[in-house]
Amino acid sequence: MGNPNWSEEQIKDLHHAVVIITGGNTGLGFEQAKVLARKGATVVLAVRNTDRGHAAAQEIRNVYPNALVKAMKLDLSDLDSVRDFCSTFQEKYKRLDILINNAGVMVPPFSLTKDGFELQFGVNHLGHYALTGLLLPLIMQSEQARVVTISSLANCWKGANINFEDLQWNTHYDKQRAYSQSKLANILFAYELDRRCKAKDVPILSLCAHPGWSVTNLQHNLNGIVKRIAHYLSQPPEMGALPILRAATDPNVLGGEYFGPSGKNGRKGYPVQVTSSSLTHDRMLAERLWKVSEELTGVTYPV
Repeated sequence: MGNPNWSEEQIKDLHHAVVIITGGNTGLGFEQAKVLARKGATVVLAVRNTDRGHAAAQEIRNVYPNALVKAMKLDLSDLDSVRDFCSTFQEKYKRLDILINNAGVMVPPFSLTKDGFELQFGVNHLGHYALTGLLLPLIMQSEQARVVTISSLANCWKGANINFEDLQWNTHYDKQRAYSQSKLANILFAYELDRRCKAKDVPILSLCAHPGWSVTNLQHNLNGIVKRIAHYLSQPPEMGALPILRAATDPNVLGGEYFGPSGKNGRKGYPVQVTSSSLTHDRMLAERLWKVSEELTGVTYPV
């Protein structure tokens, strides 16, 4: 699709746009925020640690004094925090043009969210499912809204699937498989949301993207050898952010696309539309995941 060497310079003026980036104070989210703020968007960094969020916002303003960027409290591991964030945001803003579901955790020791969900599934998928659903009425106020959900090459690791028999890994926790499950859930969610919006003629495009192998603090739970190999083979976060930025801003997207780096095995390179595994297109699997997500979070969608 389009320019094979797509870069942030292709992004047009965004002074009309209001953007939320979860986890926007560091790593890929911070790189996205810098670019979108430079292009004129009003950017809200939805972050767990507001001190770090305010510092990140100030760092962007130091470079771009006219940047409209601020931090707001959001803990995706706590559904009460998700609801509080959405309520506060809707009091301050009357529209939302771009929601980037960016924040995530990767291969941590076993732990549960406040609501009793395995941390990776709870934060990476359920937190973002609830956030998107609660904000959807506001997103629907925009004429060209987008929801971009970040997945990972891990979505198709060997044995990747949704473990409905034990979603919270209570019997035998495998951190790699749990991470893979959460990233597969991200793509299934993105595709299903787009199908539902199109079925109801709702003008929201839902897309998915992955950053390839990018150097961020997300990998801090990896062991030393794996971390060093990943660092050697990876690309800087500025490049890793480009597939997300393209999904969020490219005027030629139709919804339901998946973007990632163009290089070998999707590890690095300029952003292009890429294919995802056959499992990610399994509609019965997506519908079952949607129903379970609805039951676990108590959040229903108007589409």
